[in-house]
Amino acid sequence: MLNIAVLNPLVKRWLSVAFLGLIVFCGFSAPVVRAADLSVGGGAVSIDGRGYRLGAGDVINISVYGEEDLSRQKYRLPDSGVIMFPFGEVSALGLSVAELETRIVDGLRKGYLVNPRVSVSMDEYRPFFINGLVEHPGAYPYKSGLTVRMAVSIAGGFKERASQSNIFVQRESDTQHAQAKIDLDGAVFPGDTVTVEESFF
Repeated sequence: MLNIAVLNPLVKRWLSVAFLGLIVFCGFSAPVVRAADLSVGGGAVSIDGRGYRLGAGDVINISVYGEEDLSRQKYRLPDSGVIMFPFGEVSALGLSVAELETRIVDGLRKGYLVNPRVSVSMDEYRPFFINGLVEHPGAYPYKSGLTVRMAVSIAGGFKERASQSNIFVQRESDTQHAQAKIDLDGAVFPGDTVTVEESFF
């Protein structure tokens, strides 16, 4: 009969080896997705360009020339993304500024204005989010040119056990909601969620 006192250490050692092997196997079979591998808004579009895709929380200005009643100043897009006009509603979610202008012009031409002139501009971008081991996690106003390093600084800096190399971002524009590894100089966009993991060393 085997001595239990001898068997237990052997079992523990076998389990430790098996667990280490599983970690190594997963490391080779499931490579980390990098932030650079994820598209932003369907392409490499400058955040300041007119190709930027609108989302809930964005603040926009809509000017209909000569028609103050139809204009909207500092209008924050709701979760539905809907903007109400006399001709009906326009959904702005996922549209560029230029596309939204076209939608409004097309609506106004249907019995309201003969030759409507519409201008849509960004007033404030929707916030980004930062979680994990930073001093003050939460939502913060987006600033053009934002990087992970700047986002961490805005959130009060790293906590003592924070990893500066194990940071992930979830792009709001990514329909798969994948978390991708990102470095400190990586770009952060409106609606993105940055997560700072704990360092174990």
